[in-house]
Amino acid sequence: MPITDRLNQTQITSAVCDLLCELGTQLVLIDDVHLLDTQRRAGAETSDQLKYLGERIPATFVYSAIDIETSSLLSGVRGAQIAGRFKIFRHRPLAYATEQDRTVWNDLVRAMEDLLRLRAHRTGTLVKHAAYLHARTGGRIGSLSHLIREAALVAITEGTERITKQLLAEVELDAAAETQARPARPARRKQ
Repeated sequence: MPITDRLNQTQITSAVCDLLCELGTQLVLIDDVHLLDTQRRAGAETSDQLKYLGERIPATFVYSAIDIETSSLLSGVRGAQIAGRFKIFRHRPLAYATEQDRTVWNDLVRAMEDLLRLRAHRTGTLVKHAAYLHARTGGRIGSLSHLIREAALVAITEGTERITKQLLAEVELDAAAETQARPARPARRKQ
């Protein structure tokens, strides 16, 4: 979509809406909305812009956030308007208890592995370690993505061009995943 310096915000927004409608867009995903501070001008303007897009584009809008109830996005007059337009769906990390849970997790790992472009990596290696990956990340998709991406970067910089379980074990993850994966320490004996 060509944008010239002469277009103002309203014209750009209209052009985006027209294009998304013309393309038949059915789903719009917007991540990290918990970072919008509607108490500040920039956050309020962005919130208004998202509301406008939602009114103009006949698509399902999915907003992703962490702890949305505690963010400023749902506070004040604007927040009340936003809260009145959306449902909140809470999602837990992916489980690994049932066969169906494991199938979903394995499919996710396989999909991420299929995106790797490492010369020496053997397809199926990560799926083989799916249980380990789940235990290591606590079933958090973001932690899994970070782990695989970081391992791939190390594999490239070290020249091995493959991901091993040992390499995965060496990657440090986010605090939530590391806390989840940390083995419980045995109780000390009383003396």
